[in-house]
Amino acid sequence: MNATSSESVRCGWPTGNDTYLEYHDAEWGRPTMDEYRLFEKICLEGFQSGLSWLTILLKRPRFREVFADFDYRAVAEFGTDDVERLLDDAGIIRHRGKIEATINNAQRAVELAEVEGSLVDWVWEWAVTTPHRELDGAIPAKTERSAALAKDLKRRGWKFFGPTTAYAFMQSEGLSNDHETSCFAHDACAAERAAFLTGRTLRPAD
Repeated sequence: MNATSSESVRCGWPTGNDTYLEYHDAEWGRPTMDEYRLFEKICLEGFQSGLSWLTILLKRPRFREVFADFDYRAVAEFGTDDVERLLDDAGIIRHRGKIEATINNAQRAVELAEVEGSLVDWVWEWAVTTPHRELDGAIPAKTERSAALAKDLKRRGWKFFGPTTAYAFMQSEGLSNDHETSCFAHDACAAERAAFLTGRTLRPAD
């Protein structure tokens, strides 16, 4: 059976929309070494707050166009004219606070990369070996680990990145493998995570 066919056993959250299904099947929970894609995930999780993730996915191509493909070094140079330009663009989420936070976070990402050496490597220090589960087995909306990540970034001056947004980012990037164990993508993501974590040192649990 084709792993991404309509007959595949998936997690329960993606709808029948092809864009959503493709995101779940090929992207969600899979690590990336591309620092632009990683920064994109951080930013779009912030834009998603209060909205559906499908809304963000459908607008993602335009987000990439107007935010310099999420090259954070380029976005860090955006000014007030860019903010107004983005507020006039109906192809994205026109929220001043989130737009300004994205530019701010790009500046903070430049600083973090300069201090830590690699945005990707620093982020992956926050990965977990075993996903957190509630007593009833449910996947939580946030964890102590995501709260600690959000707190650290807040200390560094990042905005619009609280514990819930941080955990959604951790899930999407694969810092935690939250595919259901019955999902066809679970084992593939586990293997990709294992390879990606080889040689890395994770932060100890608080």
